[in-house]
Amino acid sequence: MTAKILENEKNVVKLEMSIPKDKFQEAMDQSYKKNKKYFTIQGFRKGKAPRKVIEAHYGKEVFLEDAIEFAFPETYQEAIKEIEIEPVSRPSLEKVENVGDDGATFVVKVAVKPEVKLGEYKGAEIPVLEEPVSDEDVQKRLEQMQNQNSRLVTDDKEAAKKGDTVVIDYEGSIDGEPFDGGKDEGYSLELGSNTFIPGFEDQLVGVKAGEDKDVNVTFPEDYHAEDLKGKAALFKVHVVEVQRKELPAIDDEFAKDVSEFDTLDELKEDLKGKIAEEKKEAKLNTARQKALDYAIEHAEMDIPEMMIDEEVDRDYENLKRQMSGQGLSMENYFKFTGQSKEVFRQSMAPDAEKNIKADLVLEAIGKAENIEPSEEEIDNEIKEYAHAFNQEFDKYKESLDDQMLEYITDTIKRRKALDLLVDSAKQVEDAEDDQSTAEEKED
Repeated sequence: MTAKILENEKNVVKLEMSIPKDKFQEAMDQSYKKNKKYFTIQGFRKGKAPRKVIEAHYGKEVFLEDAIEFAFPETYQEAIKEIEIEPVSRPSLEKVENVGDDGATFVVKVAVKPEVKLGEYKGAEIPVLEEPVSDEDVQKRLEQMQNQNSRLVTDDKEAAKKGDTVVIDYEGSIDGEPFDGGKDEGYSLELGSNTFIPGFEDQLVGVKAGEDKDVNVTFPEDYHAEDLKGKAALFKVHVVEVQRKELPAIDDEFAKDVSEFDTLDELKEDLKGKIAEEKKEAKLNTARQKALDYAIEHAEMDIPEMMIDEEVDRDYENLKRQMSGQGLSMENYFKFTGQSKEVFRQSMAPDAEKNIKADLVLEAIGKAENIEPSEEEIDNEIKEYAHAFNQEFDKYKESLDDQMLEYITDTIKRRKALDLLVDSAKQVEDAEDDQSTAEEKED
């Protein structure tokens, strides 16, 4: 087995690897055994003709394609070990040369892990993490809990107002013709929830139980159904009921009903602590992203397109599985959004590149800072996985192979590197704090 690098341009390596005669002949024999049943040679039962006889009739190339398939994986793995490269994409077979009894030569292209030159990665400006909790914050949370524990009471006399729920039968039409999905009975609609087409709910404010109402609306231009976009529609609505929320009083009894506390003051104190944690976590998400962006901005690396394409492939397949779990195919998704697969994938590339850079920078910082997880940290991480898969810790840990253990260890290293960036950052009062849910790149 001999391998050599023919060229290395922007971390895309063109690699030549030669498979020796014995290995190549083994692969040709495998191909022969797989395909011999398809050949009929006079004087031999079908599938019983020797390899040399078949090759004499049809040429040696009849077994070549499958032989390459059999020989390539082992040859490739040996080659990357021999020349000590770390691939970060699937290899692309460029050509097969010098095919003969003495073996064959493969030429492939593969992206290799880029070298990261770290710049300044400590000292980013992040928002102040501790934020006081006001009485107003606690009151808003109590009102949310009050609303969640409300009950709907039928009102046969009063007109519906925003916040009320109307139970309606309706049928929609366009130019006098009913359309698919435009009819329902006994539908509960909270006015002001913006569940229906813009303008629909507003026209039901003021109706009473038993009334009929004509509702005129226009479907938005970006509506998901192509045949309804921008169309004017008339809905014949019959109001079955008007229901009003009845809110419980916020007092000690309320605290007993919705929590483990006996008094409202105890509940308020508990909520204050929880809100403080939530605010800090929201600030931390912003801080983590800012600290990571700072480190990436000051680092140098050359990300190969093949590596980005591979990341886009993974992200696309993950999204496809998520959509499938919700009963939606990607084909229908593209129909609803009016996008093509190619344009959609192109739109994914910037985030894919950013995620790659985040991983590489955190890995480089981990090495620079000699970050290593403790056994306890590794076990705690494994416990999270075991819990997620509803398995016992010891049995799950025993089932892990080296690759999974390496993945878990690397995940912890990146997390600790990110914590280091936040700990070494400067908390600044006027640092931009958009409270966005920035994703912590751990996976």
